[in-house]
Amino acid sequence: MPMNMAQARICPMRIDADYITLAQWVSPAFPVGGFAFSHGIEAAIQDGLITSADDLEDWLCDLLHHGTGRNDAIWIGLGAKAEGHGALIALQDEARAWQFAAPRLREAQNMGASFSALMRDVWGQEGLPDLFVPIALGFVAAQRGIAPADAAALYLQGFFANLVAAAQRLMPLGQVAAQGILARLSPQITALAPIAETASLDDLHSTAFLSDIAAAHHGLAPARMFQS
Repeated sequence: MPMNMAQARICPMRIDADYITLAQWVSPAFPVGGFAFSHGIEAAIQDGLITSADDLEDWLCDLLHHGTGRNDAIWIGLGAKAEGHGALIALQDEARAWQFAAPRLREAQNMGASFSALMRDVWGQEGLPDLFVPIALGFVAAQRGIAPADAAALYLQGFFANLVAAAQRLMPLGQVAAQGILARLSPQITALAPIAETASLDDLHSTAFLSDIAAAHHGLAPARMFQS
């Protein structure tokens, strides 16, 4: 019986268990409380800065290239290069100084503490201090031989998926539009992620000013669904 051509092209691939674990760590479903934070998007919607799917996509693109997305990729790379817990604590102190507003700091601290605790309790990272997620992720991923660029790419995909999900709870945004935004962000994430391999502290910068201002405004809102 002739073999179906589609079947003829199927060949098994080696599945790397460490990458499956990485996908688990960066999933929006990973229990670090990401669902409670909008990273300023709630305030931006309330202030009329985001009113449509196009506005949201532009906002997230700016955040990726000029704000948290780019910097988090760099923090992942720096975490991967850290030699010991002392170096990680020094990075953590530096990263705290980059948090523009109290809600943003609370977001980074709460999620980071939960992530670090899971690394200690489930994955045997004894003595790992409480770190922001990108720093901790870079460190533990490197111990499993995962390249910083790969860790950054998967992390950013999960980060932005969480923000899109938050926006869906705050504005009319259907599933098709939401997934379209993520699909168009994906190649941009892939292109940006290699910065994690070579960047240093000197490469950190942020010009996503509206996102920072929205984060500050969020702390003053009389009614809030999210913590940031």
